[in-house]
Amino acid sequence: MYLARVVGNVVCSIQDEALRGIRLMLVERVYGGGTVVALDAVGSGPGEMVYVCRGKEASFAFKGREVPTESTIVAIVDDVQRVG
Repeated sequence: MYLARVVGNVVCSIQDEALRGIRLMLVERVYGGGTVVALDAVGSGPGEMVYVCRGKEASFAFKGREVPTESTIVAIVDDVQRVG
């Protein structure tokens, strides 16, 4: 899991039926760089800081559905505080 910023969205004219109704967002890691496509489970938008879950657990955000995903936005971050 990691923090990222939403930098855009992905539009697909043809997609797997399991992805119908789910937005695909382009996210950039806040620490460590790298950009990936993540499914949006929480309604995030461009410029927002989000919490991204990766791996098998990424599909858990879509209860009862089998969604083919490697990364999913599971939270919109309001604030980050560093300690020390």
